[in-house]
Amino acid sequence: MESASAEGGVGFCFPRGDEHRIPLPEFLERFGTDENGLVEQEAARRLRDCGPNVLEEVGKESITRKYFRQFWNFFSILLTIGALLSFFAEYLDPGKGNLYIGIALGVVVVLNGTFTFIQEYQAEKTMESFRQLIPPHARVFRDGKIRDILASELVVGDLILLEEGDKAPADGRLIEVNSLKVDNSALTGEAEPQLRSLHCTHPDMLECRNMVFSGTLVQSGNGKAIVFGTGSHTQIGNLATLTEQTSAVDTPIRKELNHFIKVISSIAIFLGVTFFLLAFFLQDIFLASLIFSIGIIVANVPEGLLPTVTLALSLASRRMADRNALIKQLESVETLGSTTVICTDKTGTLTQNKMAVHSLLIGSEDVDFKGPEGPAEDPAGQESGAEPGEKTASGGEGISGEGLPGTGWDPEKIPPVFIRVAGLCNNARLSERAPGYTGDPTEGALLVFANGFADLKELNDNYPRLEEFPFDSLTKRMEVICRTPEGGFEAYLKGAPEIVVEMCNFSIEAGEVRELGRKEKEELLDRHLRIAERGERVIALAYREAEKREEYTEGFVFLGFIGIVDPPRPEVKEAIAKCHAAGIKVVMITGDHPVTAESIARTVGLSDSETLEIITGDELKALSREELAERLKKKSIVFARTSPVQKLKIVQLFQAEGEIVTMTGDGVNDAPAIKNADMGVAMGSGTDVAREAADMVLLDDNFATIVNAVEEGRTVFDNIKKFIAYILTSNIPEILPFIVFVLFALPLPMNVQLILAIDLGTDILPALALGVEGGEGDIMRRLPRSREEKLLTSQMLLTSYGIKGPIEAAAGFFCYFAVLFDGGWSFGEELANSNPLYMQSITAFFSAVIICQVANVFTSRTRLQSVFTKGLFKNRYVLVGIVSELLILSFIIWSPLAHLIFNTSPIDLKYLLLALPFALFLLAVDELRKYALRKNVGWASRLFSW
Repeated sequence: MESASAEGGVGFCFPRGDEHRIPLPEFLERFGTDENGLVEQEAARRLRDCGPNVLEEVGKESITRKYFRQFWNFFSILLTIGALLSFFAEYLDPGKGNLYIGIALGVVVVLNGTFTFIQEYQAEKTMESFRQLIPPHARVFRDGKIRDILASELVVGDLILLEEGDKAPADGRLIEVNSLKVDNSALTGEAEPQLRSLHCTHPDMLECRNMVFSGTLVQSGNGKAIVFGTGSHTQIGNLATLTEQTSAVDTPIRKELNHFIKVISSIAIFLGVTFFLLAFFLQDIFLASLIFSIGIIVANVPEGLLPTVTLALSLASRRMADRNALIKQLESVETLGSTTVICTDKTGTLTQNKMAVHSLLIGSEDVDFKGPEGPAEDPAGQESGAEPGEKTASGGEGISGEGLPGTGWDPEKIPPVFIRVAGLCNNARLSERAPGYTGDPTEGALLVFANGFADLKELNDNYPRLEEFPFDSLTKRMEVICRTPEGGFEAYLKGAPEIVVEMCNFSIEAGEVRELGRKEKEELLDRHLRIAERGERVIALAYREAEKREEYTEGFVFLGFIGIVDPPRPEVKEAIAKCHAAGIKVVMITGDHPVTAESIARTVGLSDSETLEIITGDELKALSREELAERLKKKSIVFARTSPVQKLKIVQLFQAEGEIVTMTGDGVNDAPAIKNADMGVAMGSGTDVAREAADMVLLDDNFATIVNAVEEGRTVFDNIKKFIAYILTSNIPEILPFIVFVLFALPLPMNVQLILAIDLGTDILPALALGVEGGEGDIMRRLPRSREEKLLTSQMLLTSYGIKGPIEAAAGFFCYFAVLFDGGWSFGEELANSNPLYMQSITAFFSAVIICQVANVFTSRTRLQSVFTKGLFKNRYVLVGIVSELLILSFIIWSPLAHLIFNTSPIDLKYLLLALPFALFLLAVDELRKYALRKNVGWASRLFSW
């Protein structure tokens, strides 16, 4: 290896294009490796010389482009137009303050775009950091041992292991295959998975079957390959087919925001143009009409909307990450909140994924062995253990063995071939880490069980595997051919009881092989159901002598059943109850027998009555769409004996009924269902392809984490609505002064500068505080929102524009007129902008609006619940926001600098107190509205439920 490396320098870093054609010995010599892989020292040197196994990102939007994109929206365009109009007004009539308005609007556009960019950039970095928590890994042989390393650390010459669900981490040439099928569609566009071989089958490398390529997916089987291309020197690196090049599709929340922006912008343009024309024709003053239209546009634009929404989503994603849910796309947070159906796997999601052998039934003899702790409660809460000498649930004799330390099983009662099948017809591997194995949990439990009776290394040496026919969700079995010490062949079989029993012609009884008839088969299947009723997954084992290295479908000797227990997660029952209270249907999907599935479903609280609907995979194939649609209406549903490929059909069936579906999965065959679901959820321990297809990854594989994420999604949507309702309210007291100015020729009660002081000063922090408000107490007791529910609704507009807004405007006008009348003003009298009385009157109007907005932000903390159910100090950001409002108000009232900018003047404290009754009235009216909604008063729901 050293000589090859020295001779070739770094030349082996670059493939030559003939790696699929040259003989294997020449291939190994070229890359300075052998069939045992590299040693660590050589791998480290190659990593240093050739660089990491990573692809350069292409087609990614530059930071500059991303920044300037923030200014391409209706709000920014409208404010830019307002700034240009202000500069034009300053040109026509200099020295009237329009220059400062134009500058202020320009600064607003820049600050708003910059703040939104910063929020999105930080959110993007947060998402990237989340993805780094689950980086791609690869399994390699180094120093003669299997090691799990980061895929980026792979080097040319490494020997990699590939199994079902893996994504190939680099380009490699296969040196061992077991029914290995690979999906090359990412490179070739060919959707059908291709069977791999060890021979060169085509002159074109991409078509040659002795190759695997970086980024392609292992659909079934397993194999070993020698890496010859990494990073940009792979086929996918050459083609630069990276996910960043694909165009993004707008999420529901993004569509809603775009809709909201268009509606509000249309209102602003309509009002601006309409009242510009009215002002011009009624008063024939072009300049005043122009300034008026600027004020109308500015008053309607909620400048802080986009950064607040981004902040709310970003904070929610961080909270979810703290609770083991990683969101891959920020706006997917909200999609969770509208979920109506959660389709979940059983194993590892509803259960603890700590599988262990719990029951044995050997041969056709009715003997039920029990584990080391004597009587034990089965998963359904029924005591299923038996003391020695007592009868078990199946009628046999329960035995707790003393012969093997630490196992509790009597080895004399278990045939050696039984142990061989459990340990050799198996692709799991023993591990020093909990739970003691790596690989499929069911196989892991069998491996740990077998390891208690035999040295697995010795067993593998004495009975080497020659062929493997992998487990398939359609055949529901796995078969291997092994060579015996005598030189013959044996076929070992494990799988679903109904499949394995049907393939058996004999059974082992008391150490002898006897013929197995139809009656005996039916009795065996009946006994397996008794184990399944306790919530145990039942696996059947069998073997036969083999004449050839081929797959067999009959002539097997039935050895027995193994019952495996996977205890339910303790928090799942409460989480499912939470879903039911929230109007969310929870559907369990499992490959287990219907009897086992039913037992587990009742244990975890999926059904507390007799209404549980169980649909098998065969029924899913046979029933018509109309029949299935009727059965899907049931409250509690379990799909049993289903294959992963049927998950896609389940998703589509629910979606056809108008449901919003969240689907969980971990395997390669789960990916289509995960991708097609409204919200795809992958297990952190799942395959690369499942995680890639998902919108969210569960680091703890826990169903309760999904429910927590749904709650966060609902809270985010609620908070965005609260924020919008809050900022829309102040639009009315901002717009009405200009309308009164035009129609009644009153002194303008509030100028453009003060409008900006509200929209970009006093309202910003309170609005942001609403974006981080915790969920209301009933948020998981409400029905899911419908697909048709919008962010901006007529009910919300009626509440903000028809109730709370007019109260604030009334407070403003009351204080405005109080100042004017106390100063001796009378109707029809004109006041110059520099008149102290006028300056005091607009200060009073502005102050009244701010005081009412303090009450508004307080009552906006809830949509349905009384705001007094929220602790005053629970959201401290609201208090910070209120303090900021009062500080800005004080600055504008009493600061000489503010007087120059806003044309304001100090006022007596009594005028501020005049606004307090209006603020309290606003709070009381909104509390009354919420009370009516909680009591389901019909008119209130129709008018004010937003």
